[in-house]
Amino acid sequence: MEMTEMTGVSLKRGSVAVEDNDSVAPGEAKRQKVSECCPTKGQDGLENNSLASSEKVPGPPKTAGEGKKNSDPRSEEEEEEEEEEDGLSEEGEGEEEAESFANMMKHGLTELDVGITKFVSSHQGFSGILKERYSDFVVHEIGKDGRISHLSDLSVPVDEEDPSEDVFTVLTAEEKQRLEELQLFKNKETSVAIEVIEDTKEKRTVIHQAIKSLFPGLETKTEDREGKKYIVAYHAAGKKALANPRKHSWPKSRGSYCHFVLYKENKDTMDAINLLSKYLRVKPNIFSYMGTKDKRAITVQEIAVLKITAQRLAHLNKCLMNFKLGNFSYQKNPLKLGELQGNHFTVVLRNITGTDDQVEQAMNSLKEIGFINYYGMQRFGTTAVPTYQVGRAILQNSWAEVMDLILKPRSGAEKGYLVKCREEWAKTKDPAAALRKLPVKRCVEGQLLRGLSKYGLKNIVSAFGIIPRNNRLMYIHSYQSYVWNNMVSKRIEEYGLNPVPGDLVLKGATAACIEEDDVNNYSIHDVVMPLPGFDVIYPQHKISEAYREMLTADNLDIDNMRHKIRDYSLSGAYRKIIIRPQNVSWEVVAYDDPKIPLFNTDVDNLEGKPPPVFASAEGKYRALKMDFSLPPSTYATMAIREVLKMDTSIKNQTQLNTTWLR
Repeated sequence: MEMTEMTGVSLKRGSVAVEDNDSVAPGEAKRQKVSECCPTKGQDGLENNSLASSEKVPGPPKTAGEGKKNSDPRSEEEEEEEEEEDGLSEEGEGEEEAESFANMMKHGLTELDVGITKFVSSHQGFSGILKERYSDFVVHEIGKDGRISHLSDLSVPVDEEDPSEDVFTVLTAEEKQRLEELQLFKNKETSVAIEVIEDTKEKRTVIHQAIKSLFPGLETKTEDREGKKYIVAYHAAGKKALANPRKHSWPKSRGSYCHFVLYKENKDTMDAINLLSKYLRVKPNIFSYMGTKDKRAITVQEIAVLKITAQRLAHLNKCLMNFKLGNFSYQKNPLKLGELQGNHFTVVLRNITGTDDQVEQAMNSLKEIGFINYYGMQRFGTTAVPTYQVGRAILQNSWAEVMDLILKPRSGAEKGYLVKCREEWAKTKDPAAALRKLPVKRCVEGQLLRGLSKYGLKNIVSAFGIIPRNNRLMYIHSYQSYVWNNMVSKRIEEYGLNPVPGDLVLKGATAACIEEDDVNNYSIHDVVMPLPGFDVIYPQHKISEAYREMLTADNLDIDNMRHKIRDYSLSGAYRKIIIRPQNVSWEVVAYDDPKIPLFNTDVDNLEGKPPPVFASAEGKYRALKMDFSLPPSTYATMAIREVLKMDTSIKNQTQLNTTWLR
């Protein structure tokens, strides 16, 4: 096996572009549709609180990211759920806007900045466009049983205990609005009375069922008022009822969890769950899943929800576009993060320039050797202040620097209100004044400012603690990833692609060094490298000293990775340095129309759409369609990088795209 280093040549193919999934090709733009079964306002769903807003780039691109992590949040290496790549948006962005964005992104990171420098294959790189349409990137979850999740059945399990379909139509829009406000404690009413126009027992029963089913936490009773029948809704158990669906209304013989397959387009998992919970009028925490899927793709995964019927879930298919729910079943248990085996990717690289021989060499190398298991660019943020810098300051216990890095003005692409917030902070150091500049308070900046307003500038630790734990840990895990990327590049540069004495391999859950007389029993695919922490060992060769030197340069003690604050103590983890994808297949297809889909999605198959018809071998364009499976915590972008031999950073993509957009 031959190892090559990234060179400048591979970065100068002007036709190369990595497209942002946010950009939707004509005919693919879909807006969410609200029907009678859905709330009358707020259809855009809830803001995702899982990422700092400062890491979300407005306008054209976001970083090329990868095939995300899916695992137990307590595992440092795998806590990063699955992320897909972001790139550059063409649709709706003029040449001037794109060039302006490219100019701002001059301050962004390149792969070199985060230690991504090596390739393992020797083939010649070629160019192609990733995610010209977000439907060019499809992710199917692989469950713990090895089964790939597909949306293949929209039918609802027959259950005599379910209420009739009338529950979804018996209430008027105004009645639903009043009941929702009552349920969410949005007014001073203690009850809502619904007059029964056609007074029959059957009609009253349906209204009772509708209120209890559609508005968890509300109880009902029938009252006579001035000769008329009313059904009165009121709170049964206070605000906690929203998060705890009514126990007595659920058949004891039925599993408490409804499992279903969620198909979604251009929406990340947390945003999707927030939206579903809004329409179902329940708290998001009654949903569970095995791994998160990022926005800029079509993704298919399994979800479980506590005591919500399949019938009610299926009804959402009539309300929402860009979502489909199906393959319903009732189970006894929820899903847990990290239970999945990985993800299967179907990726189209459009307008490729490689010859058939080049493509064959690249894909055979990916199949037989694999790719370096780098953490992708999305791990490190997209602005002039990388997340690993914040993580390093946390580990150094430099809290004033943590505050400064998160809040200070920065070069690069940011939303206007964030720019104004930072300017106010720099001018006044008044957290309340800076917070007033933010229309959205749930971003990391807003949460930190709220904490500083509450605890004062002399208690930054407590103020920072207001930020959700996973967001805080994102920073220190980013620093671990930064160290790991740099160390694995040094390991490959020093020793190539063969195991050597002193390398680490896993024996069960424990790492051990390869002895001199044992080297031939292992391959490079067995070798792991540690993420720094107090509970790992390091290789017994030159790379051990490289770890020590890097952490010492960052004013950190490799022999004492425990922190004064327990949350920020790093135990460390091990990560394979080379990943060989499974189930690899590919084909090169010719096409004339850049807007046509090049393969069918699960929904296309459900609707009986015929597969795409490709042009003859002399078509105007050529595309590479790739299929492969990856384990959790690996980045699909890094596999694609190995095929194309090009820098996946947003900075490079944007500059290339500015040329391409002309």
